[in-house]
Amino acid sequence: MKIAVAMSGGVDSSAAAAILQEAGHELVGFTMQLWNQNRNINVDENGDALPSRCCSLDDVYDARRVAGELGFPFYVLNLEQDFERDVVRPFVTSYLEGETPIPCVACNSRLKFASLDRLAQSLGCERVATGHYARVEFDEATRRHKLLRGRDANKDQTYFLWELTQGQLAHAMFPLGEMRKEEARAAARRFNLAVSDKAESQEICFVPDGDYAGFIDRYLEVEGETRRLPGAGEIVDASGQVLGEHQGVHHYTVGQRRGLGISRPLPLYVVEVDAERNRIVVGESDELLASEFTAAGVNWISFDEPDAPVRAEVRVRYRHAPAPATIEPLEGARARVTFDEPQRAIAPGQATVFYRGDEVLGGGWIVRKQEG
Repeated sequence: MKIAVAMSGGVDSSAAAAILQEAGHELVGFTMQLWNQNRNINVDENGDALPSRCCSLDDVYDARRVAGELGFPFYVLNLEQDFERDVVRPFVTSYLEGETPIPCVACNSRLKFASLDRLAQSLGCERVATGHYARVEFDEATRRHKLLRGRDANKDQTYFLWELTQGQLAHAMFPLGEMRKEEARAAARRFNLAVSDKAESQEICFVPDGDYAGFIDRYLEVEGETRRLPGAGEIVDASGQVLGEHQGVHHYTVGQRRGLGISRPLPLYVVEVDAERNRIVVGESDELLASEFTAAGVNWISFDEPDAPVRAEVRVRYRHAPAPATIEPLEGARARVTFDEPQRAIAPGQATVFYRGDEVLGGGWIVRKQEG
């Protein structure tokens, strides 16, 4: 069949393209130019450019080179304005509101897959393929497409894909879903691809050094919006006792231990980022535990919105081991999630994903937690 392949210039998407071509499919390659690296935002304190991990011109070049090596058409989509509107600005706002955002989810569902689906249709492509470690299957009994974990538990990326709709899953292909990372790299080497030994990107693509607060400072300065930056405020404990001072709530996330500047006999952690009152609430390790939270923007994949509570294993961040919980549907695409046992560092702004074994039942956005 004719397939549109999303190519990031990395090993995984390149290997996926080569595997599909070897299977006899006709490919059209696309790279998305998402972030302008020349805006004096991704620079260090000396004004020198930070090394890019993704979305750079080098990545576009690498993707084009792989398409040339494999001999299929290749196009670059400039989605910089869409990316900034739908991903970057919400990321900045979320941090300023005391949340811990995960922009890769919105980028995948609302930007990458949505754009590729439109392009694939216009070019007569039957499917859209990416290098994600995930699987999709059609369930004849339910007549729905199921999203399943990748076979490599260490690389499974379903946490970032729970917002995909049935329409998007119907066209999605994940050639690496049954493979391990080392097998994907070995495939790239077998096809003699120029990127076969390229290092893997780890950070959010538009924050290459992982310094989210520094990025927000520079972004708002370039945009002429420094008035939005939060000022200094109090660091308090649960009783309201002032323990220290912070330099802006966007420097802190729930569960953070370093950088508090407070000396106590037992370690202290950020328990809450209270942007409305411009304060950071800290506490000891057991104060990070909570049994319940509310999720918004819930997307059910395995079935339509249920009319009764659902049992599932629930993940509250990418590296969190899914824990048994009951999910109670609420009005307005919301749900109340109650764990069997309290979980640590449930942070508003993060995604939560509901699993039943390898199957993704759905997911949502964490908006509130209750101490447990």
